[in-house]
Amino acid sequence: MRKLEIAANPSGGGAGQTAGDILTVNEIFYSIQGESSYAGLPCVFVRLTECNLRCSYCDTEYAFYEGIAMPLDRVLEEVDKYRCGLVEITGGEPLLQASVHTLMSQLIERGKKVLLETGGSLDISPVPSDVTIILDIKTPGSKMDHQNLWSNLDLLKPADEIKFVVCDREDYEWARQVILDRRLGERFRVLISPVFGSNLANLAGWILEDHLQARFQIQLHKIIWGADARGV
Repeated sequence: MRKLEIAANPSGGGAGQTAGDILTVNEIFYSIQGESSYAGLPCVFVRLTECNLRCSYCDTEYAFYEGIAMPLDRVLEEVDKYRCGLVEITGGEPLLQASVHTLMSQLIERGKKVLLETGGSLDISPVPSDVTIILDIKTPGSKMDHQNLWSNLDLLKPADEIKFVVCDREDYEWARQVILDRRLGERFRVLISPVFGSNLANLAGWILEDHLQARFQIQLHKIIWGADARGV
């Protein structure tokens, strides 16, 4: 795990950028991807500041408010320093910042494989088509399930991924019904993730018992570096 300290750069504006291409960045770091079907791969993470949701189990509350304004070319420069082909844009909720779409497009132009982790409450239609979207569907245990923008499911591509974070058996049963009713396992990669610290065997057993078309995942980075570590 390697993290670079970020310093604001008042200059900037590369090709294709405008004076408005500023992002509020919480952190940029290089680590092992801990989730999704890309788990275990080296990855550069760009964590953007601010979130419109307040999930009960949130583990990145520091990203609600902490961050600095950075010109887009400075963000790209920091990402390039790690010489890594896989980049994830995360938060917070990255889609709250309009310039994130320019960032993703320019990363793709640089030959990067780009992942976007989004909370599922905002419209994904402006996201560049080459980006792999990891869409979080909020379960009742999150206390944010009323914010799910269900129309996003019609915009996902076969290579995109859907994630459910499960707090308990009730959450699992709710997620299972959504997966079955909407045939998500036949259309996308479906991830089911237990809240960190919960009983892994229980959730794995439920998935096996139901023959559910879903990938059981854990937060690998927390296993490696601990639940409270930042920049991982």
